[in-house]
Parts: sequence; C-alpha cells; structure tokens
Amino acid sequence: MTRLAGGAVESPASLRDLLRPPLDADPEGPALIATDTRLTWRSLEDMSDRLAAGLLGLGLMPGDRVASLMPNRPALVIHYLACFKAGLVATPLNYRYMAPEIDHALDVSRARVLLAHVERDKDLAESKLAGKLPLGRITYGAGGTSPTFDELINGEARPLPDSLADPSPAAPAVIFFSSGSTGPPKGVTHTHETLGWMVAIAAAALELTFDDLLLAGSSLSHVGAFYVSFAALSVGAGTIVARTFDGDELLPLLRDDRPTVLSMLPSALFALTRDHGASHEDFSSLRLCRAAGDKVSAELEREFTELSGLTIDEAYGMTEVGLVTVSPPSGRIKLGSVGQVAPGVSLSIRGDQGEELPTGSEGRLWIQSSAATVGYWDDEAATKAAFRGGWLDSGDVMRVDEDGYYYFRGRRKQIIVHDGSNISPQEIEEVLLEHPSVESAGVIGIHDLVHGENVRAYVTIEEGVARPTSQELIRFARARVGYKAPEEVFVLAEMPLTPSGKVDRTSLKQMAEANLGGAGRGS
Repeated sequence: MTRLAGGAVESPASLRDLLRPPLDADPEGPALIATDTRLTWRSLEDMSDRLAAGLLGLGLMPGDRVASLMPNRPALVIHYLACFKAGLVATPLNYRYMAPEIDHALDVSRARVLLAHVERDKDLAESKLAGKLPLGRITYGAGGTSPTFDELINGEARPLPDSLADPSPAAPAVIFFSSGSTGPPKGVTHTHETLGWMVAIAAAALELTFDDLLLAGSSLSHVGAFYVSFAALSVGAGTIVARTFDGDELLPLLRDDRPTVLSMLPSALFALTRDHGASHEDFSSLRLCRAAGDKVSAELEREFTELSGLTIDEAYGMTEVGLVTVSPPSGRIKLGSVGQVAPGVSLSIRGDQGEELPTGSEGRLWIQSSAATVGYWDDEAATKAAFRGGWLDSGDVMRVDEDGYYYFRGRRKQIIVHDGSNISPQEIEEVLLEHPSVESAGVIGIHDLVHGENVRAYVTIEEGVARPTSQELIRFARARVGYKAPEEVFVLAEMPLTPSGKVDRTSLKQMAEANLGGAGRGS
C-alpha cells in the first residue's frame, strides 16, 4: 500500500512570538535585508509592534481581514507580523491582479481595509470595491494619501491594548487566494495553528538554522515564499527580500550578502542561470537551492549545475497545505524527483475510486498534514469537496519509488502553469469570447523551457465580420486579464468539440504538437 509519512516536527511557537528565539539570542543581528534596507531583530520587532498598534488604532478589531496589494518589500513582512500580533487576518492579493480580480478577493474576504502601493492607483480607481472599504486604504510609497504605512510605523510608540488576548489557535491568521484554475479563486484559510505548523514543517524539511541566510526569489504574496521566509525568521535565520526576480536585482544580493539558501520559481531560476552576468562564484555561498511552484526541466537542472556546482532540490507544495515534499538537503537528491515526504506530512497515492495503489503506480496524490487548511473562506461546499476522512485530494498525479522519492506526472485539471502561476483556460476563453469578432475560443498550455508553459489560444471568427489580428486579440485579452493573456492566438476554420459540445482541448493539444490543423495566426 502506498502510504508514507514524514518524521516528527516539534510543536510550533505562537505566531505572535515568532521572533522570540532570535530576539533572545542576538537582538542586534541581521533579520531583514533588502537592497536599501537592513533591519535587526530588535528593529523588526519594534516596527511590527508599532504597525499592529496603528492598525488597531484605525478601528480594526481582531478577526478583521486586512487585504494587501503589495510588491515584494520588507514592509510586507512587517505587515504580516503586525497582523499576527493584532489578531487580524492577513489577506494577500496577487500583485498582478487587475480590477475584477481585486474586487473578487475583496468581496469574498469582506476585507475592511487595503494596504496598497501607490503605483497601483490607476487599477484601484477602476475597482468597484477598493474605494468603498469600511476603513478605506493604507497607502505605501511616495505621495500616498493618509493614512500611510510610514505614518503607522513611525508614529509614537503605543503598546498593544492590555485587553488584547492571544489569538486562539483556531482563529484565522491568513487567507491566500487560490489560482482559480477550476473557477473563481477561493480563499484558502489558515489558522494560527495550521500556519504555525506550515512554518515549522518548512523549517524542519529545509534544515534551516540560525546560521542560515535565506534569499526567497519569488512573491511574498504567494504561499511558497511566504512560508519559507517565515520559516527562516522563526529559527533566527536572516531573510533577504528581493524586490524583483531578475539578474539586476538578484545577482548583487547574491554577491554582497552571500545567502546560504536560495528559493525560487523554476522560470526565474532559469532566467538567472542564463543571465550573462552570472558566474560560478555568485552561487558559492549557497548550501541549498530549492525550486518549487512548477516542474524543473532537465535543461534547467543541467545548466544550473554546470554554472553553480549545485543540484536543484526540487519541491512540491500547495496553498492548502504548504510544503509537502522535498529532498532532505543533507541527503540524496534524485534528479527528476520532487523529493521525499516532508516531516509532519503523510501522503497516499490513490486511484480514481480512492483506493491506495502499489508503490510505483501512478495515481492521485492525497495529503494529510497538521498544516492543512481549515477550509475555503465562506465556501462550505468547496471545503467538503476537497477533503475525505481528513485527507486532501491534490488532483495531481504522482508516483513514488521504492526509496520514497516522489515524481510529478501531471495535473488532472487542465490548468496552465506559467512562471509558477496557475491559469484557468476557461477564464481566458471567456475573455476572448467578449471580443465582437470571436465566435468560439479554446486555450491550452504549450511547454516552454523558461516559463513552464505559455498560453496559446485558438479562435474561430464570426461569419461576415472583419478578421482581427493576433496582436489585437492579445491586447484585448491583456487589458482584461493582464499576465494571463495568451502569447499566441491562432484562427481556425472550425473549433474541435467533445461529444458533449465542449471545446476539445485534447484535440487542440494534439494539433499544437503536430503543428497541423489548418491553424493560422490572425493576420
């Protein structure tokens, strides 16, 4: 029977006291680093205390949701810590969200206030809800209107109210929004207890210690960078916040600050590896390079190892449960594998009827973890559908070998993974169908070495109307869904359909692979 469990993990500390170990050990040591920022543990504690008091001073109450639309900045880490301390529910939004997606997240979470960078002012002006939140907006960046983030952390120090009780372990701590691969994004809810376990599991699985310095080269609004960064902070390892994920930002951080652990999306790591400025010496301080969020290609493995001398430690995780598999950094890494089961996690490979399969068989991965979400915010039906007997059905196909190493074999859901972000084909099809010339639309992912998958659209055109150009359709989609828009659009004489009358994406995949089917780009 294929059921494997990782080792034990010590019970996590309270999120409110996450910084206590390094504060006791070395309060003036480096805690949070960026190109223009150097914060000690004492400074990080003080600033998050001030912000927590400032947020409550705005009229927020424990349990209120505080949304954020922020690029990677140290301020975002301070914000999360402040929410933990004040008993508020951090609700990070993907920084690439456009107005409709922002509105959906604000509507589902019923956020009372939004922390947002001023560079998103134009998009927020198009939002139907951002300007109507009960407590308005906290602005970040030069020229922001009051209240600003800086005002809240630089004002007179105020202690947290004596009446503020420690949050219950069962109280919600954060809501992450899912990719929306099978419909509108759902609010994945983690409590103080499940998030504490997520952080503790990641710290144990990645063997993080006080001597480490972590560089997480991906968005702190996504669960992967979130849990690995807080895992580092929880054990007293300094954390480097990259503002962007290109060589111009990352190479100076690697050269000047000499991190010991690098955690990145495969697409960004591929670009960094092929950056003409990157050298072997730039990676010489690393003991571990972890990649997750998408499959690591054999070409990336080869090129990165040739450049750095390191083997990529590929991992697998989900927003619902955090880190699930990774090879122990001090142990063996098998190329092509996403590693072994993480401590504190149990895994099962099952067939379509939920039956456990023999070792070596391909089947759906089911997960049991102390870090598992308590459910989807305000969506009881989706919560019930995701779990069975305490196990979460990932929907992803895996196999496990005799040594307990897992291999990702594909997704049951026809989602497209581009630069670590999951894109729903249906969403892009619906947008293209809004164009007056488009009669039908089908969207698939095309394998790409750098980005994982690129978005390709096929359309048919209404009879008797002018045929739009490919670029016109791409611009039309980009104005509505931003980064999710297709890179390519092909026009078909007829759309392949399934017997039930739905777009046949399998046929479109076959057409793309054969480069046949009478497809032509919009001219």
